[in-house]
Amino acid sequence: MAKDDKKNAWKEFFWNPRTREFCGRTASSWGLILLFYLAFYIFLAGLFALTMYVMLQTLDDYRPTYQDRLSTPGMMIRPKGDQLEIAYTVEHTETWERYVQALNNFLSPYNGTLQAQKNYECKPDKYFIQEDSGNLKNFPKRSCQFNRTILENCSGIADNYYGYKDGKPCIIIKFNRVIGLLPAEEGQPLYVTCGAKADDTDKLGELEYYPPNGTFDLMYYPYYGKKAQVNYSQPLVAVKFLNITKNEDVNVECKINANNIPEGSERDKFAGRISFKLRINSKD
Repeated sequence: MAKDDKKNAWKEFFWNPRTREFCGRTASSWGLILLFYLAFYIFLAGLFALTMYVMLQTLDDYRPTYQDRLSTPGMMIRPKGDQLEIAYTVEHTETWERYVQALNNFLSPYNGTLQAQKNYECKPDKYFIQEDSGNLKNFPKRSCQFNRTILENCSGIADNYYGYKDGKPCIIIKFNRVIGLLPAEEGQPLYVTCGAKADDTDKLGELEYYPPNGTFDLMYYPYYGKKAQVNYSQPLVAVKFLNITKNEDVNVECKINANNIPEGSERDKFAGRISFKLRINSKD
């Protein structure tokens, strides 16, 4: 009997024919509570939509409202190898072919014909500032040409192997893009210097920089963003290692030098500098 009473109680909870209640509520009670939640969620959705609308009005499609970046932007090399380590054997072509191919792919947008079609011949040693006229946006922004021939012996034109075949490899260095950055003061260009780390000083040998002195010309700055400056060609610096010690690991560090960019600290190894390992094996 107790079991039947419990079963009947459950049945009456779901549907009570005497009071016409479903799950303990009448139809009018269910209607009121559903109406309340419908109005409540419509209010929340409207509040969210209004908040998003107000926030979107503060955004610029071409320039971020706020930039949370390091005071010293980072650098990167090409080819970057595995874990920033470039190692190969001069006599074994297959060990350095991938580096040559990586450089070919990276420098292909810097071919003279493409640069002449898309970009503008700027005046060197001067910022290429393109201001807006009040509310009238000066878009798209023009970009300055960077022809790979500027890299001379590391351009891949005179030497299709970028020195890897002769044990005198080229490394291409690029400075990270930062919107609106003016990286130097009083017309002094920023430049790259490379040196050996720790006990590898005697192993590094002589270096050549392209362009001369490893400079990033001021005409490539400021950068206005990917959407505003669609054809922007990032300036490059090439470093050629002329007589690095063979068959040994050489730890190299390259850093940016500018009179208004602070040097990176040991806490951030990629702030304004890049470290990599270079090993050239040879039977000679």
